[in-house]
Amino acid sequence: MSYTAIEKMRRQNGKRFGEDLGPFLPAPFEGEARGMDLKSAVLRFLDRRCTGLRHDAEKEKAEHRERKYSGRSLRPGQIPYNMQMDLDRLCLKNEIAKFIDSGVAEDAYTVYYAFIEMFIGEGGKSQSMVELLSEFESNASSLLMSHRDHYSHSVYVFALGLAIYETNAWFRQVFSRYYGFADGGRGHASACAFLEYWGLTALFHDVGYPFEIPFEQILAYFEVDRKKRGPESVYIAYRNVYPLVRIEDAEREKLKTLYNGRVFGDVTELLAAVITEKLGAAYGFTEAEMDRRIRSKAGSPEENNYFMDHAFFSAGRLFQELAKILKAEKIEKYHIDALSAIMLHNSLFKFAIVGYKTDDLKAPLKAELHPLAWLLMLCDELQCWDRTAYGRNSRDELHPMAVDFSFAGQAIRAKYYYDQAEQDKIRAYEKQYREWEKDGGDAKAMPRLKAYSDMAEKGQRFTRDIRQIVDLEKCPLAVSCMTRKADYREKHTYLSTSNFLHIYNFAVALHSRYLYSGRTGSVSPEKMEQDFNSLSLEYKISNINQVRAFDRYLNTIGCFYTDQPVDYEMLGRFTPEMAEAIAPLEHLRWVRDHEMMGWSAGDRYETLIPGADDSAKADLREQLRMHRNTLPAGSSDEKILKHYSTLPPEVQGKDSLPFNSLLRLLKKYDGVRIYRLK
Repeated sequence: MSYTAIEKMRRQNGKRFGEDLGPFLPAPFEGEARGMDLKSAVLRFLDRRCTGLRHDAEKEKAEHRERKYSGRSLRPGQIPYNMQMDLDRLCLKNEIAKFIDSGVAEDAYTVYYAFIEMFIGEGGKSQSMVELLSEFESNASSLLMSHRDHYSHSVYVFALGLAIYETNAWFRQVFSRYYGFADGGRGHASACAFLEYWGLTALFHDVGYPFEIPFEQILAYFEVDRKKRGPESVYIAYRNVYPLVRIEDAEREKLKTLYNGRVFGDVTELLAAVITEKLGAAYGFTEAEMDRRIRSKAGSPEENNYFMDHAFFSAGRLFQELAKILKAEKIEKYHIDALSAIMLHNSLFKFAIVGYKTDDLKAPLKAELHPLAWLLMLCDELQCWDRTAYGRNSRDELHPMAVDFSFAGQAIRAKYYYDQAEQDKIRAYEKQYREWEKDGGDAKAMPRLKAYSDMAEKGQRFTRDIRQIVDLEKCPLAVSCMTRKADYREKHTYLSTSNFLHIYNFAVALHSRYLYSGRTGSVSPEKMEQDFNSLSLEYKISNINQVRAFDRYLNTIGCFYTDQPVDYEMLGRFTPEMAEAIAPLEHLRWVRDHEMMGWSAGDRYETLIPGADDSAKADLREQLRMHRNTLPAGSSDEKILKHYSTLPPEVQGKDSLPFNSLLRLLKKYDGVRIYRLK
């Protein structure tokens, strides 16, 4: 029994009404119970190890004492607070499952949104931090020599870490001992903490890339005959990074209480102190040396082999976001640990501490010294599949398109797959490699086909490099590679495109179309957003998922949306025929969403309480999680579409009539418009 608050509500309803009416839990995913693949391990972690995630015993007592619920569903006060927390966790689980299946950025967006809502604050407040990364990459990275996606990459890294924690008892023990949990990694408390600490580390470790991209663009622009970067390179450096590293008085006082009265001047000083405390003795550096090294990252690229380290900007950007949303009183040591892991993950540990790719190579990082940094560096290296290539050289290289993981036996076995259509590149490389071997195998002349050669060559550069960074004695790694035919059906790519800022605004508009259909002109964007944020995470995600399905809906009627100027006819209004074509598809999505969240079919909430008004009936519907317009779990698509045709006109209208009011609402936001293909 993992979702204890939902089960408690079910028992209360059974006692109240004399029969088992719900709420019920959705069926587990295939393989979830015992599978050792990536998806099964991640979902099992969220489903079973995170029991009681974000539960509040005091709020539960207050609800019992005051006989009033404090949890949100469709509106505040409808369900117990802890039941809402269980449903939030179920939302996160479902969205991660979708992402692992598809790998697309739109599915990554909902994982970010759910995590931010659960552990930082309202998702809309932090959207610019993660959206900017994706927008910068998709629009600016094609000018670089070498660059690949870091947005979906970060969610894959997040998933990998969850799978390792779930399947590796040694790492669970290391984490729980490090953070003082008495359960030895076997209990729910350490798992719930790990989800939060690791999520902060993994999901935000690359948000500073928009600072590194312009640096690389300048180098690429002035590159002549592919000369090595160095003293003759034209490069940029950053000045006035104070807004990124400043610590306000309130945060400074809180940090003073966390670090034995130490007063920190800025985030750089804070990170230098924390990293030195964790690693200084083991690797022989002082806090002053570390402080100087970190400060050089933004302002002195020449001291860092003419590279810019996005990790510095990621750590600073995340600190400012936590200070803005969490406020000083909620900042704890684990937040700073996440920042220090992020600061270490790219080049600081590899080159400034361990001496990566030098003759003076020091021992790889042990997880016991900094579990979050150890896990981030491991997962960051492993996640090299299914990453959109933006850079000019990256598009010419050969990177894995997919992977199969097995985490059985506390080991990691990864089989990476390359596109069979690239066989010519592989044959050419293998021929060069055989000739290189015959000629004596001079290491400097070794042929390469990144990343295929790093996995296929006898020396296995890929795994060797990882072992030089992190100690894998208790987490053995085995890597193999092969080719297979590419299959991109899961990605469901359509013509509609937009930046991620508009996904959130689009979702707010979708919700408002139901509230204000026919009278949208007088509604401000601020009021629309306020209404949206009164919803639970489940209902917010449902609106966001409707936005994400809109590209498919529009595709069926020969339309698309975009925030780019295009030479097509703008759609002024949906015809009745268009709305009627879209509406059944929206009903199908709505039923499937309800199925994944455990809703049951029925209308008993209408009659169980004699004399109940509409508000009381609506509350009972949320408490039973029963809806008259859905169907039993497992119903076929055909049955659901047929069911739509039997619904009363006023119910069908919820899926068809408001589309024109949606068009009016979208005009409140600058950019997104809908166009006809013909």
